[in-house]
Amino acid sequence: MGNNINTATHLLTLFVVLIPILSEGCKRPPVLFNFGDSNSDTGGFNAAFGYTSNPPYGRAFFHRPTGRFCDGRLVIDFMRESLNASYLSPYLEGLGSDFQNGANFAIVGSKTLPENLPFSLFIQTLQFKHFKSRSLELVRTGKSTAGSRLVDERGFNTAVYMFDIGQNDLSDMLSTNLSHPEIIKRIPSIISQIKLAINSIYREGGRRFWVHNTGPLGCLPQKLSSNKDGVRDLDAAGCLKFANNIARRFNAQLESLCRWLQSELKNTTVVYTDVYDIKYQIILHHSEYGFENPLQACCGSGGAPYNYDPMAKCGDPGSNSCSEEGSKRISWDGIHYTEEANAVVANKILSGDYSKPSVKFDSFCLA
Repeated sequence: MGNNINTATHLLTLFVVLIPILSEGCKRPPVLFNFGDSNSDTGGFNAAFGYTSNPPYGRAFFHRPTGRFCDGRLVIDFMRESLNASYLSPYLEGLGSDFQNGANFAIVGSKTLPENLPFSLFIQTLQFKHFKSRSLELVRTGKSTAGSRLVDERGFNTAVYMFDIGQNDLSDMLSTNLSHPEIIKRIPSIISQIKLAINSIYREGGRRFWVHNTGPLGCLPQKLSSNKDGVRDLDAAGCLKFANNIARRFNAQLESLCRWLQSELKNTTVVYTDVYDIKYQIILHHSEYGFENPLQACCGSGGAPYNYDPMAKCGDPGSNSCSEEGSKRISWDGIHYTEEANAVVANKILSGDYSKPSVKFDSFCLA
């Protein structure tokens, strides 16, 4: 009886959470270009390296691996659904892609630095410039047909440019022997690359920017499983204080950058969205959202408390996954979230309550 009640409560919670996502959305969705890492990669890594992730990736929605590091949809997928828009095609995927509504330049593992390595944020912006130049050339020469429509000049100028990057820069530094002050000293270099990227898109005519900060790195099973400091470094939610403090310091500088860009770049909207707060509150109050074991990966190996082992990660031989009711978990593979957790995160982003200025994503719909 108790299990039935818990299941019913969980389903009711998800129903309430998904109501805004299933709204009527846009009649004319804006074009969207996304720059980032695995949190928003919809298949670019697979296309670039010929890599195919193994089941159970993709099991919750697509019923097969799609290049998303998740059991189903990502936050960006839910945000596209909220606009009645198709999922964003990876820039590097030629077969079956539809670029009339934008392109996704995000690639798993991407960082801001070093800027000359694939697929850094700098390289992603160069790819965008090539995409734009080639698209406009085909439009001008009449080679953009009904069967292969491309973005025109107006589409680029009214597009939303989304940025979700920086996590891998911080994560890699946290995996080294760098001290807390040494990592903090390097954060401005990451911020500088994001500034350069946004300025570069601005010079190309972009005027609407949507920027996500980084989540609570100290709550990732990946980081927790390698904790050498013991329980003394854990906060009330069971997350690593050191890692989360680094994430917060990065986010504070990113927010300052967004405020500065908003004031300096003419006729622009630069929205900073606090994904950190959204994710941390979901973990801290997980039971209110119907989640269990908030710091334990659904898919991985090693068992309690975190079920993460880098030698047998999700999809590798020796790994395991929780039942199909993995929707009760927040973490999918120790680094990325489950589809159900992504749905909650997306819903809160779409509310506009976590954005500065307080702008709703659907305000970018075209008249």
